[in-house]
Amino acid sequence: MPELPDLEVIKEVLSRHLIGQRIEAVVVRRPIVLRILEPGTTAQAFLEGRTATEVARRAKFLLFTLDDGAYIAINPMLGGRLRYCPRGERPLTRDYMLLHLANGMDLRYNDPEGMGKIYLTRDLAAVPGYIELGPEALDPALTPDAFLERLRRLHGEIKGILTRGVVIAGIGNAYADEILFRAGIYPFRKQTSLSVEERASLYAAMRAVLSEAIEVLRQRMGEEIHIEIRDFLQVHNKKGQPCPRCGHPISEIRVAKRATNFCRHCQPGTLVHT
Repeated sequence: MPELPDLEVIKEVLSRHLIGQRIEAVVVRRPIVLRILEPGTTAQAFLEGRTATEVARRAKFLLFTLDDGAYIAINPMLGGRLRYCPRGERPLTRDYMLLHLANGMDLRYNDPEGMGKIYLTRDLAAVPGYIELGPEALDPALTPDAFLERLRRLHGEIKGILTRGVVIAGIGNAYADEILFRAGIYPFRKQTSLSVEERASLYAAMRAVLSEAIEVLRQRMGEEIHIEIRDFLQVHNKKGQPCPRCGHPISEIRVAKRATNFCRHCQPGTLVHT
């Protein structure tokens, strides 16, 4: 699942290539992911002839502003990926929509899971879940005090809270594991059991982990925005490997098909899930 660091770097790459480019043609190969939020129109009528004026990110959405004020809002969900490639490149089986650009390149949306969504809209408030999003995890306005205040009124397990976009926007399963490892907090602890010091440590870990990941991805992703790079993470998807801090094997617990990775030695806690 692309998360804040991935999408931030993808946004930067696409900003360099797409701004000022006219969409010459639209090919919808698999319409299941497409949501046109303006009745009575088609993707072709909505997009063809339009020029991209801005590429932005909000939480786990990539946003493309067009010259008529409309938007393409993409939520990749579990497996969606964008590919910027020459028009002559052979489409992949799971390419859902292709935008032919005036410079001879394509922007293609590929999704092996078929769970992502591409919204075409003139009003971002019409995009499901968009207006409910909380503050960005790296927003300077999200101060330590503001972070603590948002946590204070919530119950439940801390990992689940971190991944709720209405609380803090942009964090998913992988980076929640990394943040909690950095802070030394057991993922299944109740938020209400955390001390003030632990919450402050969580905030610092969140800012550091996400910022560092962006820098790594800027260096390693290059123009290959369709490739997921996660091998540098400390615990996520590292089940059985030695903890980089203490050497104990990394544990994995699966709940509702979601894997949580952590170190039982560095993140002690009571096992509440099996």
